[in-house]
Amino acid sequence: MVVPYALDLIVVTVFVLIGRATHEDGFAVDGTLQTLWPFVVALLASWVAGRVLRLPLAAPRAGGVVWLVTLVVGMGLRALSGQGTALSFVVVATVVLGAGFLGWRLVGILLRPAASRGDAA
Repeated sequence: MVVPYALDLIVVTVFVLIGRATHEDGFAVDGTLQTLWPFVVALLASWVAGRVLRLPLAAPRAGGVVWLVTLVVGMGLRALSGQGTALSFVVVATVVLGAGFLGWRLVGILLRPAASRGDAA
């Protein structure tokens, strides 16, 4: 199913766009792509890690893997490419990406019918 992949990609893209707007960097395509690529590559790595671990992508446990791999690999790629990894940026990225990756998965659980969640009737 494509939806979980799309939602993860939306989380990363919105994170980058909000960050660029907050710092008045603008939305020029070249600057946005420069900021975005480390996190997209890291997101791809996180999906591979989830497949290796045989986790359903929409599950919260997979969200945790996606979150941590995207954060760590993304920051590593930013550092290797000469982009900033200030502590404040790492903290904000940790919170925003975690809320995004785990948030849509938890909302999905809450929107499922009670019988499929395993809730008692």
